[in-house]
Amino acid sequence: QVQPVESGGGLVQAGGSLRLSCVASGSVFSINAMGWYRQAPGKQRERELVARITSGGSTNYADSVKGRFTISRDNAKNTVYLQMNNLKPEDTGVYYCAAGATANIIFGSWGQGTQVTVSS
Repeated sequence: QVQPVESGGGLVQAGGSLRLSCVASGSVFSINAMGWYRQAPGKQRERELVARITSGGSTNYADSVKGRFTISRDNAKNTVYLQMNNLKPEDTGVYYCAAGATANIIFGSWGQGTQVTVSS
């Protein structure tokens, strides 16, 4: 079992930046891909894939964050980062880290989430 733990959320003004971190522990040898989902306020059953990175370094981004967010990974530290620049109010939400044995990280292990709030 893998346990991801997120950190780095907070309150920031529009146009600002935040960096999220996620450290995985447990059966980390089984991890292939890691990434970030977010859940916007009032959308309890909808989680959007924000960004994903595989162990080989391949990345995917939601169209809404391309050019503003960058995902990176330190395999030696079992850590994934999400650098978020030029934040917008619509980026507000709970950001969840997920880690999986395949690229379909939605079926992997999830962290508890970290709140990101962007004020206008």
